[in-house]
Amino acid sequence: MSFINDESFLLNNKYAQELYFNYAEKQPIIDYHCHLPPEQIAGDKVFENLTQIWIYGDHYKWRAMRTLGIDEKYITGNGTDEEKFRAWAKTVPYTLRNPLYQWTHLELKRYFGVETLLSEKTADEVYREVNQKLNTPEYSCRNLLKNMNVEVVCTTEDPTDSLEHHKALAGSGYEEVKMTTSFRPDKAIMIADEGFNDYMAKLGEAAGMSVESFDDLRDALKKRVQYFHDNGSRVSDHGLEQIYSEDYTEAEVKAIFEKRKKGKTVTDQEALKFQSAVLEFLSETYCEYGWVQQFHLGALRNNNSRMNALLGPDTGWDSIGDFPQSIALSRFLNKLDSRDKLTKTILYNLNPADNEVMATMIGNFNDGSVKGKVQFGSGWWFLDQKDGMTKQMNALSNMGLISCFVGMLTDSRSFLSFPRHEYFRRLLCNLFGEEIQNGELPADMEWIGKIISDICYNNANEYFGF
Repeated sequence: MSFINDESFLLNNKYAQELYFNYAEKQPIIDYHCHLPPEQIAGDKVFENLTQIWIYGDHYKWRAMRTLGIDEKYITGNGTDEEKFRAWAKTVPYTLRNPLYQWTHLELKRYFGVETLLSEKTADEVYREVNQKLNTPEYSCRNLLKNMNVEVVCTTEDPTDSLEHHKALAGSGYEEVKMTTSFRPDKAIMIADEGFNDYMAKLGEAAGMSVESFDDLRDALKKRVQYFHDNGSRVSDHGLEQIYSEDYTEAEVKAIFEKRKKGKTVTDQEALKFQSAVLEFLSETYCEYGWVQQFHLGALRNNNSRMNALLGPDTGWDSIGDFPQSIALSRFLNKLDSRDKLTKTILYNLNPADNEVMATMIGNFNDGSVKGKVQFGSGWWFLDQKDGMTKQMNALSNMGLISCFVGMLTDSRSFLSFPRHEYFRRLLCNLFGEEIQNGELPADMEWIGKIISDICYNNANEYFGF
């Protein structure tokens, strides 16, 4: 059997193949959470070479290269783009059984028609062949999205962002791929962070006001939500270790803010109270505006202090955390629900030990008002691979309704990452196909095909309403 055979890749029987090719393959992509640079989409950037589009910013690849013993010069350092590509090509054969191996070759094949196995020996050949195509208008950012049948990309921006690139694209008359954004206000929540006061000044400037009190902070955040809403945003996102849901009083939170504004250190308990208050306020605001809120929970970030000091965050020094999730999450969702302030919510879990916690938690707050109102999001970050996605889908199937699932997203900074939707869709179809073959599900291909189409596209299209 050939590697990445289009007919059989991840599809282990005829039922899986029929479901994929008839109901999943051609569905448009709604990538409702990613980190693509909006300026590159708005400017329709053409990349000079494969290193720039494929290796820059990709900490998945960086971690693998470091593990193999590649010097940082050829990862994030001052090595040439060609040297960095050769270093990655040298690494690829050693990534067998890591999803990077399949992703690498799937991306080369889908975007550029290259079926050569990448290695140190084939590096120069692949680099030349791809660069000849990539460095042309036909392979610009927008065309790369269009060729992958992407309908919507939802980037991720801080509340202080001007959204100038989103506005520019919206006003350009370009309609083939829609670009919107999610609102990511974590810096306004993390009061113990060293740069909190500086951020308050920046937030105030963006909101056209001075943020000197907790009331001011709420006003500034609401103004920025309104600004994002006016510019087409309908989604928020938070990257937190765990949900905050401490009891607090208004007076306590105001005093904690004033203490921090004076440059004093807040205690851990004070930080938790403040974080809980701001998160609750934001979630109520999202509900008021009819947004979807997303919570990416469980990452233990910046573990290597030495390398974090040299390279900064998001450079490959994060891992799965084992934070307790259920009690605070239940309290948080219940507080909002009891006041009828719980908007549509997606919970992403990074610790697979908590899959069943998340799969059962969503059922506590799916109240019949909206189909799939509270979602258990797809396998995320370290879990967006065969085993992680399969476990997430099995937990959701066993303890909820996978038929209401809004499906896959890239959560990526790379324009070459969209075959991950294909990867997900093949795994999804194989799950159903194997159970049809085993007699565990009926061979009702029309009905099961509808469920597959819903998960791949229709549910997200209805849920987000982009």
